Amino acid sequence: MPLPHLVFNEANFMPLCDRLAIKDTDLAGIIQEFGYPPMWTRPATFQTLILTILEQQVSLASAYAAFKKLKDRIGFVTPSKILSLSDAELRFCYFSRQKIVYARELATTIRKRKLVLSKLAHLQDEEIRLEMKKIKGIGDWTVDVFLMQALQRTDLFPLGDIALVNSLKEVKRLPKNVSKEEMLRI
Repeated sequence: MPLPHLVFNEANFMPLCDRLAIKDTDLAGIIQEFGYPPMWTRPATFQTLILTILEQQVSLASAYAAFKKLKDRIGFVTPSKILSLSDAELRFCYFSRQKIVYARELATTIRKRKLVLSKLAHLQDEEIRLEMKKIKGIGDWTVDVFLMQALQRTDLFPLGDIALVNSLKEVKRLPKNVSKEEMLRI
């Protein structure tokens, strides 16, 4: 049976950072110079997943503009509300053609109860990854962000996040062609 997953929360976030800083002098130096990182969390909801889909491969400012436009139009984002909007209405909220497909696919999957978000907290990371990646438009990066921000899981590194990968290479002085396996090991 797999070990239970470690989650972070208000009480253990800084001690977990301290434990990592003991093992990693570069991280210790960053914490010393800039302080602890923010503890970003989001609720484990459909609305969070829609925001995360909007954040795929675009600037956060652009994703938040689309999300704000959507929320101004429909309020709290639910599968039924997404499915009730036409393509033109979603495009008005800055959804690309591809993200319209992804949002509808996710909404349909949740409405048909093929994915029950409230049950994910009880699964291991890899089980969650397998279930979520069955949905068109949800890949490793989206799952990693959901695991970290919505389920507060630890021991993740989203290799699909170019800014994060480049930051790791810079801080650790790694060659440009470093393997994914080596980055995950670090």
